[in-house]
Amino acid sequence: MTALGAIGLGPDEEALYEVLLERSPATLDELAAAWPRADLQPLLAALEARGLLSTSPGPPPAYAAVAPEMALDVLLLAAERDLLRVRERARELEEVFQERARERTPPVVVEVVTGRRAVEQRHAQIQRAARQQLRCLSRRPYFDPLGSVAAQRELLERGITSRMIYEREFVAAEGAIRQIEEMVGAGQQARVLPELPMKLYLVDDRLALLLLRHEPADAVAALVIHPSGLLEALIRLFEGLWQRALPLGLAPSARNPPPRDSGDDARLIALLLSGLTDEAIARQLGVGHRTAERRIAELMSRLGARTRFQAGVQAALSQPPPVPAPRPSDAGP
Repeated sequence: MTALGAIGLGPDEEALYEVLLERSPATLDELAAAWPRADLQPLLAALEARGLLSTSPGPPPAYAAVAPEMALDVLLLAAERDLLRVRERARELEEVFQERARERTPPVVVEVVTGRRAVEQRHAQIQRAARQQLRCLSRRPYFDPLGSVAAQRELLERGITSRMIYEREFVAAEGAIRQIEEMVGAGQQARVLPELPMKLYLVDDRLALLLLRHEPADAVAALVIHPSGLLEALIRLFEGLWQRALPLGLAPSARNPPPRDSGDDARLIALLLSGLTDEAIARQLGVGHRTAERRIAELMSRLGARTRFQAGVQAALSQPPPVPAPRPSDAGP
């Protein structure tokens, strides 16, 4: 869908409107030279019906684009009214659903979702449904390719609190530290544990998605858990793990990046906390094995730590939490 698809314009209509903005007023022959399409006249009629162009009688007739500020605002207001009607209808349907659920004996607590496509669809729906916070135990399987953070970033831009506990295996993957850096810089709160018991998403205190199986592809299954004692237990489980997990203090403000050495030290601390081998740490930092060993030794010496893990813990606890980059809505005029 194009940028103007949300207000009902197809890609061809949007492209022709842009041509008109550059060439108005233009006759049919002039437009045909710039837009050699057999469906030119039906597209012009569609744009005129939407109030995006005006026609002068001629001869020959000429077409001119209506100023976007006026024409698009009218369509935008109409789309907003439609969305409000959809939202109201959605509330009514939710009330019907909840009423029927209350009438069932026993009440519906758990939905079973089967099939990879269905599970991935519910995963996306549940994330978008967050109103206040999203909490996640991040372990295999990963629904998005490594480095794809669009869905999480969208939540953060909406002001949703995101708390993520990463499993060591993920942190060790190629490119993972950069991804976590980006998300922490956007406002995510990130911690790490050596192992996690399950793949879990918690949306506010309303819903949970718990993955049951992810292999083979035709046996993928998950549970969607509604308000209940089970949901409360999962929330308590997450909060207990959050207290045990160690913070990944990776990303400072994107607008005020630190010196290179400071940023590399933050990555090194995160990798030490994750319990990675020297070889894995070297790969993540993009340096040789001996360089990684030397930097680990230097950090341990500065902190007076006797073990690598102790060095990571002392360094992490001594650092203030990272300050996320200001969102556009937070910026001054």
